[in-house]
This record gives sequence, C-alpha cells and structure tokens, in this order.
Amino acid sequence: MEIRRAVRVSVPGGIHARPAAEIVKLSKAYNSELFLEHQGKSATTRSSFKLILLSLKEGADVTIRAIGEDADQAVEQIAGYLEARGEGAHPEPPTHAYTDTERSADIQNRAADPQRGDGAQDALAGGLTGVAGGSGAATGPAFHFRQPVLEAFPPLCTDMQGDIIAARSARHHVHEALCRQAASASGQGTAEVLNAIAELAEDVEWAARIEALIRENKSAGAAVLQAGAELADELRALDDAYARARSEDIASLTRLTALQLQGKRPLSLSDVPAGSVLIADEISAAEAGGADLTRLSGIVTRHGSASSHAAILARAAAVPAVFGVQDPAGRLPQATAIALDGDSGLVFPDPDELTRTAIQLRRQAAQAEADALKSWVAVAPRTADGISVTVAANLGSADEIAQAQAVGAMGVGLFRTEFLFMNRKDLPGEEEQVNIYKRLLLAFPDHPVIIRTLDIGADKPVRSISLAKEENPFLGLRGIRLCLTRPELFKPQLRALLRAAPYGNLHVMLPMVATTEEIEAAERLIDECQRELVAEGKEFSDFIMGIMVETPAAVFAAQALARKVRFFSIGTNDLTQYVMAADRLNPAVAHLCRGDQPAVLEAIRHVCAAARSAGIWVGLCGEAASHVALARQFVATGVTELSMSPSSILKMKSAIPSFTAS
Repeated sequence: MEIRRAVRVSVPGGIHARPAAEIVKLSKAYNSELFLEHQGKSATTRSSFKLILLSLKEGADVTIRAIGEDADQAVEQIAGYLEARGEGAHPEPPTHAYTDTERSADIQNRAADPQRGDGAQDALAGGLTGVAGGSGAATGPAFHFRQPVLEAFPPLCTDMQGDIIAARSARHHVHEALCRQAASASGQGTAEVLNAIAELAEDVEWAARIEALIRENKSAGAAVLQAGAELADELRALDDAYARARSEDIASLTRLTALQLQGKRPLSLSDVPAGSVLIADEISAAEAGGADLTRLSGIVTRHGSASSHAAILARAAAVPAVFGVQDPAGRLPQATAIALDGDSGLVFPDPDELTRTAIQLRRQAAQAEADALKSWVAVAPRTADGISVTVAANLGSADEIAQAQAVGAMGVGLFRTEFLFMNRKDLPGEEEQVNIYKRLLLAFPDHPVIIRTLDIGADKPVRSISLAKEENPFLGLRGIRLCLTRPELFKPQLRALLRAAPYGNLHVMLPMVATTEEIEAAERLIDECQRELVAEGKEFSDFIMGIMVETPAAVFAAQALARKVRFFSIGTNDLTQYVMAADRLNPAVAHLCRGDQPAVLEAIRHVCAAARSAGIWVGLCGEAASHVALARQFVATGVTELSMSPSSILKMKSAIPSFTAS
C-alpha cells in the first residue's frame, strides 16, 4: 500500500533538530517506509540529518509518502505532528544575527549615550564585537576550553569488518553518554536538546556514510571524520540560519566519536573552574548540556551564533554570553581575564580598571532592578485612583506552578488544558485531570484559578482525536463548538472540573463562544454531569462560569452574553486577528495583528461597558496583557485582571500604580 498526503508544516521554527528527532521517533513505531518530499527533494523520516537537510520552514508545503501495510496510520501520525502548530515542538527564542554594520552602529550608540553614566563611553572603545547572547554583564578569569588533540588516523590495512564494528561501537558509546546526560539534565528543554543530538549519533544516514567510506578502504576514524565533515558542510550550505547552526552539532558528534575511537576522554564543562569566563572556538550542546552552566561567569566563543544549541542553553541558565566574536588581532587566546556584556555583544580581553568598573556598575544596576522588582512579589497592586488589578499567570502545565508562585502570581488567569491532550496517543482520563486541576487549586488557595476548557480544532489538532480537515480552520469547528459536538470528550473534563472544585476557587471559561445558545448547551452538559456524580456518590461542587471573548460575535453580543456568565476573559490574540481579518501567523500582515489597533481597543471598550452594565468583571489573557503601555489602556477601559507569562508579572505589578482606571 502506498499513500501520499500533502500537509503544511506548522511546527514553530520549522523542522530543526528536535522536531526531526521527534519525527524519527514516531516513524520507528511503524513498519512502513516513510518519506517527506519538498521541492523535488525526498528524505526518509528515519534520518534526522536527511530531514534537517530538507530545510523545511514553518509554513512549507510538504508531501508525506508512506509504503507498507500500516501506511495509513503512519501518515496520519506524522501529519498530525507536522500540522499541530508545534505545541510541544518547543520553538527556540527568536534571535537576531547582527551584521557588521549593525554591530558598529550599536557600539557607537551605546558609547555616545549620555544617560549611561557608568564609564561605558570610554570602556566600549576597546571591546571586541560579537553576537549578543544576553543575560547581562560579567567579569572573571579566562578559561580556554580546548578538547584533546586528535592524532592522525592511519589508512585501513586489513580488518574492514573490525573497523565497521569499532565505528558502530564508538557511535553507540557517544549516544549512550548523551542519553545519560539528558536523563540527569536539570531542565526539560536541556534534556530535549541532548536527546535530539543523541538521536543524531545513531542516525542511519551518518552510519551509512561512515561504513561506505570504510568499505572504500578508509579506517574507522578517518571515515568518521570525513562523513561528519561532509554532513556539516551540507548543513552550513542551507539557507536557514537555524539549520546552519546544526552543523555545530554534527561537528561535535564527529569529534566525540573520533576521541572515543582513540580512547581519549573529552573535556567537559564540569572541568571548568567555577566563576570562570569560558573561551572556546565554539561550544556544542553535547559539551554544554550535561554541565551546570550557572557555575560559569560567562561564555565567549569565536564561532557559533545565537541560534546554536549552546546559546539556547546559556540563555536558559541566564549566563552572560557572546558568540561569534571578531578577534582579528588574536587577543582572546592570550587573555587571562575577560569582561563581557551579553546584552550588547561586547567582549574585553584583559580589561583595564575603567572597563571593569563599567561592567561592574552595569551588573549592579541590573541586580538593583531585579531586587527592586522582588519587593513586588507579595504586593496586590492598585492603580493611582485606588482600583485593584489582579495580575495572574498564564500556564500550560502544572509544572509551571513554582515559577508563578515565585513571582507572586495572583492566581491563574489562563490554564490551557489542551496541553494535557497533546503529544500523546491516548486521551487523559478523568482521574488524571482531577489530580492536575486539584494541584493548581491547592497551589493558589487565596486566588482564583481560571481553567479554560479544551480549545482544539483543525487549526491545532490532537493526535488522539480524529478531526476532519477544514479549508478555514480558524473559522471552523474549534473550541466550544467542537466540544459541544463531542460530549464523549467534553463530559469527562467537565466531571473532572466539578470534582476538583471543592479544593479551591475554581473559575472555568469556555473558548470561542459566539452565541448564548453555546453557553446554554454547556450548562445542560454540566447539569447532566452533576446528576451522574450524585448518582455515583462522588463529591463535587459548582464552579464560577465565564467565557473567552475572542470573536467579533461575542463583542457585539456582549450584553446578552454578560447576563449568562460571571466573568469575561478577553483573548487578544484571536480577537485581534478576527477583528482585523488578519492571520496572526502570517508575517505579511503582522502590522495588522497588534493589540493597539483602534478597532481592537474599541472592541475591548465595548465589552467592558457591557460587563459593567451586567455587574461582572473583565480580565485579559492574551499576549498584549504583558505590555505595559497596552495594559495601561486596557485598565482605563475597565479591565481589572491581567494574565501573562510569569516572567512579566513583577514588571507589570510595579507599573500598575502609575495607571488610572478612569
């Protein structure tokens, strides 16, 4: 059986190392041969390298081809992953690769800044420039990170099969070492990066190239080095900057495998003395992922980019870093001390006292700002005219609770339950959902916890739920519309919410509501669930019902809807795209998808006015809630709850006293 299916890649950032590794993992569950085809090129889904070399960007049209007895199921699985808008694909933070002109302009602007007042004008004069990795400034003794030197590998003499076995053993050893690092990694993101690279170590394409070279009379070591170099060159030739950065991963794997063949122990970041600024040609994720990067004062590399896995891990650990440093005079190799500013991309080998002072003052200023924000953790902010504003957290997982608590989140303004359903082959059961909802409620006993019911559809499918393909999924069967047509899916969630309600201040909101009939239909299902729970003798209680306001219909029907529910929560992301008729995933119309568009602000004012008339409150949980200038306007229209990523909460709390609510 042969099946073909055309899909559009919706994984954020496209098919880079981690999505490629996930596709390989999914493919291994099927007997069929699977291929992705794009612009005349084809790649087996059993090779991460082949998939990365397709250079599939987000939005690319690709054909899945499957040959075999389970081809239909295999195609469905791979299509579901590619079209799922990457929930769980973990896009990397956006980065900007500075040009030489931009670097020079940035340095000149900073040096001429009369407001700096920290000696920066003079200190910047001697800095080397690179790509900013962020996380502030640092100073420390230099540690030059150099792996053991590889000896020349002799040509193959006699034992071809022995060399093939040796190469396989070395690759497997590196794979196992990376898997162990991943298992002990402190963060999920780090573990995923390491597992993706471990998958490359066992990649069938690399293995095939190595063994073909050995059969051409190359030794195991020479074959590993040549095959790795060829693959790295192919990756560097790609148009996509992120895919090019993956050449660092294969170069690292090649080096580690060759060292293993020579019986040499690779240098680890755990060997670097605490407090040092690490200097290297480049740092691979395989080298960085297994270490506690917070031990380092900073990281400086001569090569690499802000898209590299090492850069991603450095940002996650909040270590100041600069990548791709230009060093024409060769000052870095001789440096005994380093000062760097990760925010401006400046590096100072053997800094003088003025530079040290400037960097130290910059660190002190950043720390003072962070310390000042900490004073807002326990504060319940009020506007200048005395109106209380709740600042809550948007969460996608119960694992994010601790982060929200640490910054004083005033409850949960949006818990996205669809993440409980995604990236799994089965549906979460009622008991599993009860336990997660209880955990949320018990974590915030003094504040509301707002849980959004399942918000999926053809625009963001779930593997375990079969959904029909739609021409216009944003206008199709999604959110409450889908749940009402699938009571076998919706009722277990409603039952779980009812059973969790006794453990806290539970608010439940329905997504994508457009009519009062949808609310009434949901209420009938809730009543049905309550009768079932009574008959079963299970404890439960009522929750407070609200709706997401994210459709123009809900805006125009706000007065009628407000009489049916206890609160509104405005989802600015969808509301903006529907009001402006502009796809928020389409960069060509990004200028229209802004929360400060007059039409969007007028829609929010209309909703707040309807809520005031009905005596209910209005929250806002879209991305715009975390922008201070926009939040100021929202609060002035009547919004009394802002929900955002935990990282934005303290800054917002500190800004609210300057707002006025009228």
